[in-house]
Amino acid sequence: MSRFNGKRAEFEASGEKINVAILGAGRIAHTMADTLTQMAEDSLYSSWIHPYAVAARDITRAQAFADQWHFDKAYGSYEELVADPDVDLVYIATPHSLHAEQAILCMKAGKNVLAEKSFTANAGQAREALAVAEETGMLCTEAIWTRYMPSRKLINEVIESGEIGEVKAASANLCYPVSGKARMTDPACAGGALLDVGVYPLNFLDMAVGADHGRTLDHFDTSMVPAETGVDAQNSTTLYYSDGTMAVSTSSMLVSSDRGGYVWGTEGYLVVTNINNPESIDIYDNAHKPVRSIAVPLQLTGYEYEVADAANALLDGKIECEAMPHADTIRIMELMDAIRDRWGLKFPFES
Repeated sequence: MSRFNGKRAEFEASGEKINVAILGAGRIAHTMADTLTQMAEDSLYSSWIHPYAVAARDITRAQAFADQWHFDKAYGSYEELVADPDVDLVYIATPHSLHAEQAILCMKAGKNVLAEKSFTANAGQAREALAVAEETGMLCTEAIWTRYMPSRKLINEVIESGEIGEVKAASANLCYPVSGKARMTDPACAGGALLDVGVYPLNFLDMAVGADHGRTLDHFDTSMVPAETGVDAQNSTTLYYSDGTMAVSTSSMLVSSDRGGYVWGTEGYLVVTNINNPESIDIYDNAHKPVRSIAVPLQLTGYEYEVADAANALLDGKIECEAMPHADTIRIMELMDAIRDRWGLKFPFES
């Protein structure tokens, strides 16, 4: 068991901080390091969040990372990191294909886990990791930042208020031209547009018109264009819910898109600028005239919300975060499995 799991009162009396470690030292790890560094200097978080350690397979790389971000510790193996008794929460920043085994390593060593999206490569791996959370009592949550952001509540408030009428359809897209990132095209790393960027529009739709609003998925249609390696280079999926609502998710690693989220109702519609990190929420009437615009609160990097939620959850002795419960993670992983199955796309380690 970690130092402060379920021990909020003890933690608050101790004057200590939640020590956050990063497993992996790639691009996304640097974004989290930047976040933790800013949290350590921000009045909302500085009294209880501390950027503590990093681990990579190469100690030279790990030490350079720690020096750059002023972390206390650097480790040349993941095993050394999880053996450190002062680590409270580990952020996993490696390719999707490694998340499950690394999350299990952390939890069995008594460390809480915040695993970068996609949570794992498939639903089977997700179930295996979450079973270990149940067994060990450690927190294990998916780090898909849009689930934790204030914008989620703002969007849902508009939809639930009836301001745009009865919602009947929605659409979301996220596309970035990708070059020079081998993990994105490597089947062995669970590459492809779906797991890396497509997970965002699927989650947006789940929050905007799906499970957040009591709808269940009835069926879907989907197609993709493969990259030379066989993984999906771009794809589109149409979701049909049991009440007749339909939604379209599009993602690509070949082109740029407007990254927009659109929810269409009988009395108007809303537009979310950048579903990957919402910048504004604009509401229009049936004549396509602007009604109002909702500003999204200022943030450090946007990652702070998932870190704070995870830290609060572990202090309360929870094994999941309310913003991204295990059931939601499993539902999205199962959907992505079903989509890939329809395409006939399996990763080498799945066969």
